[in-house]
Amino acid sequence: MDRELAPEIIRKQRFKGWGVALIVLLALGATYYLLNKVLRTQVRQSEVRVAVAETGNVENTLTASGEVIPAFEQVLTSPIRASVKQVLLSPGAAVRPGQQILILDKSLSLIELDKLKDQLELKRNSVEKLKFQLEKESLDADLDNQIKGLSINRQKTELEDTRRLHKIGGRTQEDISRAENTLKIAELEKDKLENQVRYNRQSKNTNIRESELQVRIEENGLKELQHKLKMADLVADRPGVLTWVNDKVGTTVNEGEMLAKIADLQSFRIEGSASDTYAEQVQIGLPVIVRINETDLRGMITQIKPSVENDVVQFSVQLDDAQNAALRPNMKVEIFVVTSRAKQSVRVANGPAFNGKKRQNIFVLENGLARRREIEVGLSNFDYVEIKNGIRPGEKVIVTDLSRFEHLREITLKP
Repeated sequence: MDRELAPEIIRKQRFKGWGVALIVLLALGATYYLLNKVLRTQVRQSEVRVAVAETGNVENTLTASGEVIPAFEQVLTSPIRASVKQVLLSPGAAVRPGQQILILDKSLSLIELDKLKDQLELKRNSVEKLKFQLEKESLDADLDNQIKGLSINRQKTELEDTRRLHKIGGRTQEDISRAENTLKIAELEKDKLENQVRYNRQSKNTNIRESELQVRIEENGLKELQHKLKMADLVADRPGVLTWVNDKVGTTVNEGEMLAKIADLQSFRIEGSASDTYAEQVQIGLPVIVRINETDLRGMITQIKPSVENDVVQFSVQLDDAQNAALRPNMKVEIFVVTSRAKQSVRVANGPAFNGKKRQNIFVLENGLARRREIEVGLSNFDYVEIKNGIRPGEKVIVTDLSRFEHLREITLKP
């Protein structure tokens, strides 16, 4: 027969059951807490940046750097070998057309100028002397030709007399032959003199023209030096700002050496440089965006240097607004070369959340929660990213990098 258990044993068994139930409940609570911790993590709202998707244009750009350069910069060089005597203006000074910038010591060139003048005068005298000499030679040849003609006439008369005397026995046949030979020699000498006269007449103009050309060369050399001396006054021929000047008084400068730079600071252009990995994409005619602080200026690539130096390709940009007030010489700027455009696409402000992959996961705000969503990315630039699929206009996208939570489906945002 069964005996009834003692009350103490029954209480112990009951307490043991309650303990097991309590342990199970605690285990379930801990599991729920851990699962909640793993599957749903809280992030402060102040730690994330949210952008609203919208419809607009997106331009795909390449990032480059640039420097603001005056659209026009005149380089003044020394036209002669001289020394810097006095500097009249300092860099930064405004210059007017006709205003002198510095003074050069031109004493050596002035001595050379006097020397050229003397040489030119000698050349001119030589031409006049040559003309007189050629005229004399021409007259002498004409006179010799006339004298030879008279001599031939006399010899013809003597030949006729010899023949008459021969008929009456006063001359021999040998005398006739001698007279005939003398006449032939005289006629040949006359032909020679006539040829000399013709040659003198033809060569006279040629020799005079050659000498006159030499005189003209000397005159051009003199004019060139006079022009160089005039340019050595080093005056500005247009308004601008003096950006650089050789202010080393007393130093010798050679012909062609730079002395000053004058820039027109009313209009500017951009000299850009990009990595040579973009060399095939950077092309003449591509539009660009030049960012100066908070100002964006539009322009176009007008020139690309053919050689790549230090893994960098260099190009020039002509701005649509080359006189914008934000432009300053030698200012460093950001350049975005536009390679393609997408019109009226869904776009989101660019941020660290976009890693450059075509398909990726981001978080979208829905009812206070950040839910993970897979999207397809198109074009991108510094400002916007094109969303081809996965986001609708008006949705709020977290553009902060939350890749550490990519294993979660949703995140709670707490104040």
